[in-house]
Amino acid sequence: MATRVVLDAGHGGWDNGATYDGRTEKADNLRLTLAIGEILENNGVDVVYTRTEDVYQSPNEKARIGNMENADYFISIHRNASPNSNQYSGVQTLLYNDGDIKEVLADNINSELEQVGFDNLGRSIRKDLAVLRRTNMPAVLVEAGFINTDNDNQIFDENFDAIANAIAQGILETVGGKTEEKKYYRIQVGLFRNQENAIRLADELGNMGYTVAVEPYGEYYRVLVGRFEDYSRAERIEKVLQEDGYSTLIVV
Repeated sequence: MATRVVLDAGHGGWDNGATYDGRTEKADNLRLTLAIGEILENNGVDVVYTRTEDVYQSPNEKARIGNMENADYFISIHRNASPNSNQYSGVQTLLYNDGDIKEVLADNINSELEQVGFDNLGRSIRKDLAVLRRTNMPAVLVEAGFINTDNDNQIFDENFDAIANAIAQGILETVGGKTEEKKYYRIQVGLFRNQENAIRLADELGNMGYTVAVEPYGEYYRVLVGRFEDYSRAERIEKVLQEDGYSTLIVV
């Protein structure tokens, strides 16, 4: 029987969760949860969602869904928030207590997210959260960066697919699997030590209609265009970029 995982997108409906500069936690949570679920489903996990749209559920109701589904694991996805903006940075996973597989699950998720570029703030015990206290299965609550920290939001937005894959990977490592990532081809158009220069080029390409991402790459920042399953499609776009005077490299 396939492992059954309940994915909970925190907050929803009238409950925005934390907010910052027009951004709502509930929206970030739902988008990320659905992306994680797709990866898990593609790797043979039976995924149950507490919500797939913008509706309110009490924390007790979320825990009750997990218990009714007789799930093996419960993972609640959130964004953190600090009293003052840009005060703290990083990812953290919350547990009701230590001492079993959920401790491994939390460490695996945090470690994978650290590789994406977040600071790893480790795990923390929280006795007051119903989704951790009232669930009958191992449960964790993932704080995917601080919503009121600009750097964390930049990582979240520019590396969204990598973040979803990192959390899925952490889950699959715990339940005994590994993600089989689909190969995508992207076009590297620049590699910069200075992040501002990378962002400047990304903005330039974005204004030309390209889908662009800036990603950390060791001590550098690389500017990537597109995300193609078909190598020949990547080659065609690369040729257009070269004709426009850009130096390019197709990467996986």
